[in-house]
Amino acid sequence: MKYKHLFFILLVLITVSCKQKEEKPKEPTAQPNVIVIDNLFEMPGLNRTRQIRIYLPPNYDKSDKKYPVVYMHDAQNLFDNATSYAGEWGVDESLNELSTLSDLELIVVGIDNGEEKRMNELSPWENTEFGKAEGKQYMEFIVNTIKPYIDTTFRTQKDREHTAIMGSSMGGLISHYALYKYPEVFSKAGIFSPSYWFSENVFSFTYNHPIPKDSRIFLLIGKKEGWDMVKNTRKMNKYIISSHPEKNLKLVVDPKGEHNEAFWRKQFTPTVAWLFQ
Repeated sequence: MKYKHLFFILLVLITVSCKQKEEKPKEPTAQPNVIVIDNLFEMPGLNRTRQIRIYLPPNYDKSDKKYPVVYMHDAQNLFDNATSYAGEWGVDESLNELSTLSDLELIVVGIDNGEEKRMNELSPWENTEFGKAEGKQYMEFIVNTIKPYIDTTFRTQKDREHTAIMGSSMGGLISHYALYKYPEVFSKAGIFSPSYWFSENVFSFTYNHPIPKDSRIFLLIGKKEGWDMVKNTRKMNKYIISSHPEKNLKLVVDPKGEHNEAFWRKQFTPTVAWLFQ
């Protein structure tokens, strides 16, 4: 009985220790040129507010240049391990390094996801399992609220030629929708591990909404993400090239790619370099 009691105490101590370890705050990794806008922006039609995080080129304060802009989703996962769900993209580190190796410098605007509302906000079409689609309002928020704020507050190249959108998973799906819904705003899209499984409507929508021939699309999928994910991405690739120049579409199927930030981080720099080449 004594040993049983001791075992129970030991088990409790181990459980408490593990819990404390799990709850230990993660070290922040955001670079000094990432800023968090304190203002919470109203999201029309959604009755909620949202925070944004912005990456500025290292020499932004020392120049008068105007910069291209990439709009990205899930901002909590882009710059800082402390706010990320399962690791960060390392967008800030990657672009800081890229700026030393080339003349490509970008502003990145990250929109925080809505946590429990994420699936709905990044859904352009309704899915019976996940409920209401709020992607239309979410993209209107980016185009009509966030982009005007960014263009009036920072030195940006406002035209579509210098404006891109990028995301992964459901963020890949909404980025695809954005390029086709707002071709006058975005001319480039980085579409990583897209959730084309979410709705068949994405295929008919793509077919029925041809975009300008100079639009550039980078499709990324990993074979370890599942056969259906690869199949749907290849299917979309065929839909796009049926009406779009192959030179402005790039499909990468990585044999080792998994559905996680480590995979997307590895492909981030090659993607932006190709989109803005």
